[in-house]
Amino acid sequence: MNIYEKINKIQVKLKATKDNRNEFGKYNYRSAEDIYNALKPFLKEDKLILLFDEKIRIENDREILTSTIEIIDVENPAEKITKSIDVFVAKPKNGNDLTQTTGVSISYARKYLMCGAFTIDNEKDNDAINKHEKDNQKQQQAKPKKTLTKEEKKARFIKYINEHSVNFKKEIDKLLLANSTESLEEIPYEELGKLATFIKESIEQKKGA
Repeated sequence: MNIYEKINKIQVKLKATKDNRNEFGKYNYRSAEDIYNALKPFLKEDKLILLFDEKIRIENDREILTSTIEIIDVENPAEKITKSIDVFVAKPKNGNDLTQTTGVSISYARKYLMCGAFTIDNEKDNDAINKHEKDNQKQQQAKPKKTLTKEEKKARFIKYINEHSVNFKKEIDKLLLANSTESLEEIPYEELGKLATFIKESIEQKKGA
């Protein structure tokens, strides 16, 4: 088999399960380490090697990480496939240093590259629209008003979460870790909505206690 046939075989047979759980978001997810561990038996059987390389550059005062994956056929080293991706390195906060945020960015980039190379679904399990968005839809039906764009809603979610970051730091950190990022800006809109709803409901429950 050539390298393309080997990769196709893995794409068909690989099952990378989502064994990690985000409790307040109510979805399962997989990390870069989970994906790599699922790939190892196939790489050994089909004699393929994965190599990663990262480089950082500065553009407009932002650090950008370029992560590259190289898939090499051990039986024919001349056959190789190379893919790259650029990601922003989040600015350190909450007591983290640049080494930690760079590590998170590397993990995210490698996960993205492996998912792309081996056609692994990289979406989070999300069975329903979050309650916050449903409430907004009901209000819009009852009384016509300006419809917010998805980006405007996302900005509101982030603002609300940041306003309560002291009391819900643990939940916020879990969400950041699940998405391999240090910035709420990089979290999907639906997950931010779930966290904002979780915070709101928790506050309301405490008030009613």
